[in-house]
Parts: sequence; structure tokens; C-alpha cells
Amino acid sequence: MMTDNKTNPKKARNLSAKTERLSEKAQYDHLLADYPNIWKSASDAEVKKIMAFAEHYKSFLNAAKTEREFNREAVSMAEKKGFSSIDTIIALKPGDRVFATIKGKGLLLAVIGKKPMTEGFNILGAHIDSPRLDLKPNPLYEDEEMVFLKTHYYGGIKKYQWTTIPLAIHGLIVRKDGTSLYITIGENDDDPVFYITDLLPHLGNEQMSRKGTDIVKGEDLNVLIGGRPISGKDIKSDYKIAILKLLNEKYGIVEKDLVSAELEVVPAFKARDVGFDRTFIAGYGHDDRVCAYPALMALLDQKTPAKTVICMLSDKEEIGSYGNTGAESMLYENFFMDLFAKTVGEFDHISYRKSLSSAKMMSADVSNGFDPKYASVSDPKNSAYMSHGIKLEKYVGARGKSGTNDANAEYISEVIRVLDQANVRWQTGELGKVDEGGGGTISAFMSKYGLDVIDCGVPVLSMHAPYEVISKADLYETYRAYKVFIENI
Repeated sequence: MMTDNKTNPKKARNLSAKTERLSEKAQYDHLLADYPNIWKSASDAEVKKIMAFAEHYKSFLNAAKTEREFNREAVSMAEKKGFSSIDTIIALKPGDRVFATIKGKGLLLAVIGKKPMTEGFNILGAHIDSPRLDLKPNPLYEDEEMVFLKTHYYGGIKKYQWTTIPLAIHGLIVRKDGTSLYITIGENDDDPVFYITDLLPHLGNEQMSRKGTDIVKGEDLNVLIGGRPISGKDIKSDYKIAILKLLNEKYGIVEKDLVSAELEVVPAFKARDVGFDRTFIAGYGHDDRVCAYPALMALLDQKTPAKTVICMLSDKEEIGSYGNTGAESMLYENFFMDLFAKTVGEFDHISYRKSLSSAKMMSADVSNGFDPKYASVSDPKNSAYMSHGIKLEKYVGARGKSGTNDANAEYISEVIRVLDQANVRWQTGELGKVDEGGGGTISAFMSKYGLDVIDCGVPVLSMHAPYEVISKADLYETYRAYKVFIENI
């Protein structure tokens, strides 16, 4: 016959001791930092929101594989939400919604707040370019009855990852008469795809003895595009001529038009759910569209915020943010100045500079997710874990914090307070072990204006690969973080 604890003194004492230990533990829980897995506490309603947001993101990712495509899709979405080109507006008032494109490859959007810009404004900044292969100026050649395009890789890639996968060509061609043509080939089911060959393992002994960086050399990233000669002709380069004839008939271009063309070779993969439970998304270009998209959505959701809010989407981050569409371009600051002048009424350079230095910014960029298969390159106590929320990074850079913004304590504390008050799940850490390497973002370029900026974004597995992986929970929590930031800082 069983007895209860009232008649079993030993069990009663054990239960009392256990309760006391739990009580003591609870007294100290608040002293510890805790970054739990989101799925463990997510309600059914929250899971539905996470999954729904992920579906919209996947559709956008498939439609926006290049910076020009991101720009085009974002402008279309903004115009449907009532945004107008800032060039069409003489004076701005609270609630107005404006945008400006940066040569079709960068984008700025703003919603005017109730407070004057002299009291500061909030910025979400991300980049919309991704690692890829660009065509060389003279790309087209014939070799042993096959036709290829020569490429020059863009950004940091593992070159061997780009062989033996289906590839698509996206980009802009300006014909010799000045007319423009945008092409996308390889994305539709009935499109041909393109391909970079690799050496069969039976003959690969020498290749496999090379360092990883040289397994496939940059000059070997040549894209196979054809192999049929022009019919009934006995002429030199008849295979190349056949391709040029096809391109001329379909697109009205000649070989010289390729010199000025911006043609990008990207994976032909669609974004797909990963895992039986569909926790993750695999896709091309998560870096940095997985941060740019939620930043854009957080901005589009704004009605009349307290402070003016801006979403800055820049190009060329993967190659240093240079050029007139990169974050270092003065064209982005021109938008800030135009915005300031049209809200204040009369432009004063000193007042503008002071307002800029009072601004707050989140540099929305990805970081590495902790991968247990490659744990040796990371500090497990200072790493981002998949599905644990947005990652806040005080600094990025390489080794001795080279080339980084280093956010100050007051600002980090302010950001954390705002996120905690809204129950946004966040975590923190670094980009790998100190001596393993590192990376950079646009934060260092923006901090030169004196504004406060912190790096923060989604953890990514297989970053810079043709097919990267993110967690749906981290994606949605990042959207929540960006929205809370621009509405409450």
C-alpha cells in the first residue's frame, strides 16, 4: 500500500530539500545571462507568425537574387504602401513616406516622424549585394567545340563550391544604340541553366593535393553556355558565332555589348525549407537579404513614428562598400541632407551635422551561426546559436578588431533595454575565434558621422556558399528587433 509524504517523513524531507534548492536557484537566476532556444517557448500563435513570415521571405528571395532585383521589388512594395520619390516632394511633414534609388542598385526609404530631425532619427542599414560570379569584359570564347563565358568572382567565396551546380544569368545589357535590356535566364522550369565543370575524381589526384583555395582556380570558373556550330557554315569560331547569332536574334545584341553589360551568374536554386520539421531555410543570398528584407518590412510597417526612420540598403558591401553605390558613396548622405532640408524647411549645415550625430543605427548584417561540425573555429561562449534570436555584435573586424566599429557601452545598454522590454529574444558573441579571421560590415563607414551604431543580424550556416542556411525563428525575431528599435529608441 502506497503512503503519501505526510506518513513518509523521509520522502517529505527529500521533497522539502528539493523545493528549497529550487527556491535558492530561482533567487540567483536573474544574475545569469540566458539566451534560450526560441522554439522551446514559442506559442502556437507565434509559430504561425514565424512560418508565415518565412513564406513571404522565401518568395522575395527567389525574386531578388541581385541588387538591382532587390531594388526593383522593394520599390514596387514601397509604392503600394504609399511611398513617393523624394524628388517629387517640396516639403515633408509627419507621416510622409519617401524613397530614393541609388543608380538602381542601392535604395533609401524614410517615414517622417512627429519629432523634428534635429532631435535625431533612427536608421536600419543593410546591404543587398551577395557573393556571385561576374562576367569579364570580354567573356565569350570557344574552346574545343564548346562555348564558355569567362567570369571574375565577386566577394569572398570558396571557388570549388560553384562548380557542378545549376547556374542562372541575371543582369543588365545596354545595347550600342543606348537602349537597355534586363535578362534573367535559368530560373524558370523551361529555361536552360548554365554550368561550371569540374574534374572527375578518377583523374583528380593532383587537383585534390592542392590547398583548398586552389582546388579550383579563379581562371577556371568558366561557364558552359553552348556547343552547337552555326548550321551549314564553314567559318572560324563557328560555335561562338552560333551563340552570338542566337543572342542577336533573341535580344538584339552583339559581342561588344557584353563589354558594358552587368551580367551576374548566380545559383539557379529556389529557396527551400530544410528538415522534416521545416525549421530552416536554404537559399542563395541570405547574406544579406535575410537582414535587408526584415529591415525593409519593419520600415514599410511604419505609420507616423515618433522619430523619423530610415532604411538604407546599400550595394558593394561584399567588396568593401566602395564605388558610387557602396555605403561610402556620398549619394546616401545626399538623401539624408535632402530629407533634413525638406523637414526642417531651411538647411543649416551645422544643425544637419548635429542631427546626424544624434542618430541611432542598427547595422543589419549576418553573422556566423555555431556549427558543431566545425566547432574548433569558434568560441562556444561567444557564438550565435541557430534559433536563439538576433545576434548583437559589439564589434566585428579581424583579429585585433581591425577595420571595425566598436559600439559604446551606453548605446549597447540602451538597445538591450529596449529589446528586453519588448521580449525580443537576442544573443551576442563574435565572428569566430580571435585569430581565425573575421569580417566587416557597413557600420564602420556610418560611424564616421558620429552616430551610434551596432552590428546585429541573423546567424547563418555555410555563409557565402551558393546555398546558405538560416533559421525561420531567427528571421522573424530579427524583424521584431528592427521594428522595436526604430519605434522605441
